[in-house]
Amino acid sequence: MLSGPTLRGIGPQLDRHETLQASPVIVSQTGRAIGWLRSAVSGLMNWTRVRQAGYSIADQALAVGGMFLANVALARTQSKEEYGIFALSYSAFTFLAGLHNGAILETYTVYGSGRYNARFAEYASLLWRRNAWLGLALAATLSLIWGLLALTRPALASPTILGLAIACGFLLTASFIRRTFYIRRRPDLAARLSLVFFATCAVFLWLAIRIRILTGFSVFAIAAFAWIVAGIFLSRELPWSAAAGLSFADAEPRYWSEHWKYSRWVLVTALVFQLTNQLYYWLSAGILSVKETGDLRAMYNLVGPVDQVLIAMTLVVLPMMSRSATSRGLAGVLPVWKAYCAGALLLTGAFAACVNLFGKPLMHFLYAGKFDNVAPLLGMLALLPVLMAIGNTMNDALKSVEKPKLVFYAYVCSGCTTVFMGVPLVTHFGLRGAVYGLLLSAAAYTVSLATFLLWIVSGTAGRSPVAGRCERVIDGTDQKP
Repeated sequence: MLSGPTLRGIGPQLDRHETLQASPVIVSQTGRAIGWLRSAVSGLMNWTRVRQAGYSIADQALAVGGMFLANVALARTQSKEEYGIFALSYSAFTFLAGLHNGAILETYTVYGSGRYNARFAEYASLLWRRNAWLGLALAATLSLIWGLLALTRPALASPTILGLAIACGFLLTASFIRRTFYIRRRPDLAARLSLVFFATCAVFLWLAIRIRILTGFSVFAIAAFAWIVAGIFLSRELPWSAAAGLSFADAEPRYWSEHWKYSRWVLVTALVFQLTNQLYYWLSAGILSVKETGDLRAMYNLVGPVDQVLIAMTLVVLPMMSRSATSRGLAGVLPVWKAYCAGALLLTGAFAACVNLFGKPLMHFLYAGKFDNVAPLLGMLALLPVLMAIGNTMNDALKSVEKPKLVFYAYVCSGCTTVFMGVPLVTHFGLRGAVYGLLLSAAAYTVSLATFLLWIVSGTAGRSPVAGRCERVIDGTDQKP
């Protein structure tokens, strides 16, 4: 029979044995975690990428900074109702920019960085002309709509809409030029272009305020003129060689069908995207009032800057991911995505903390106390960029491996959340409900993308016949024998 002390001695030995048995698992898990962190940190500390990211952030800050100054000036000088009309008009421009992104920019970025990179000059020239025709078509359509409203419903024919019609083509062309610089890995040129725009815009906004002609119409006109001036300064870098475009069309006669295979999903995604974010401006106007739309836009102006930083990161990272996907597939994309996601989380988390600490006094200072009544909601709205940042990094990863369908499905999930949960929240809780709805829609978007990316990664690591069949169905390549 074993004695008590002997039993007590065996106990620690058994514990040590179990620890030794479990240690390989613990070491393996710890090693993977350390490896993920090391790859993320090394990606963030690559100085070439840091320099490019710095130019990109400067470009985005300057490009959006002009409109930010215009928003603040309008919010301070106009009534809440008039500012709400401008917010709705700018929401309409955001919709048009989404269509432009779907029809041209997104596919241009992925294909120009990937499959057509060897013939990029010719490809850019061809897309330049397509962009010009699209800008003219949108300007003509908006002008016609404004003219019909002026004849039939004069009360709805706001001069702000006419300003949008005149300016939209120039604003979209500026986005095309800047995207071209990023594909060429020249964010410094994009930053120079945006610097000229910002300086010109700031000067003319100041003049408009001094002579008291600042309106929604004049803001759009000033923005268009400022981009024209910026384009003149960098005219030698613009991709408008006509002869090169013909040679590319001859060499790639099926380019448009390939372009359409990708862009059709980005286009429908642009339509559904409106349900995720922009619809809340229209819900607040329709269910509540245009005044509440102005309140929501005034709050978003303070959390929007971090979104622009993330867009700047996307302009650098998406071409990088696309090049890696062309050469190494998903295995080349994942290390870049890890660093991208880590940086986005760090940035948006720090920003949300700063908004909660300093947002209210900053809002009081910017708007001269005009929107203090909605300042308590600002801290909660600051969580929106955090939720969207995680999803947007996965969005770019899926696009780089040419899976735009999955991004579309994520926006569908988010849009359904807006319709079935956002509308009741706005109806019952007013502006606070709109903030709740924005957060829920963003969460649905991010969770959906995480599910799709995990499915793609697991399918790549260990593909089964069923997983392969599912992927072919989603890609539209599965055919019955």
